[in-house]
Amino acid sequence: QVQLVESGGGLVQAGGSLRLSCAASGRTFSSYAMGWFRQAPGKEREFVTAISWSGSNTYYADSVNGRFTISRDNAKNTVYLQMNSLKPEDTAVYYCAARRPVTGSYSGVSDYDYWGQGTQVTVSS
Repeated sequence: QVQLVESGGGLVQAGGSLRLSCAASGRTFSSYAMGWFRQAPGKEREFVTAISWSGSNTYYADSVNGRFTISRDNAKNTVYLQMNSLKPEDTAVYYCAARRPVTGSYSGVSDYDYWGQGTQVTVSS
């Protein structure tokens, strides 16, 4: 069983930066690939980024590529999302997710086994 808790959300101005953290309590955290999703009001939950268990492979949605960076520290059981050059359209609840190390799709909600409660990110214009 894996428990995930996001933190670091808040209100920032457009062009600013924010770093989200996701702390995992599972003893086998390093065995899981991790992802970040977001959900804006009235919208479907969408893929943002993912990272393999080793941290060697990362994937980004086109909408955030070049602005967001995912990383993980397995020794601290934590995954991070560094968000730069934030835009108002980045406003959403951001969710951390964990996935068992299986091959296949990595960008769908159904591809993940565990979810955090979400943290609100609001970008003002």
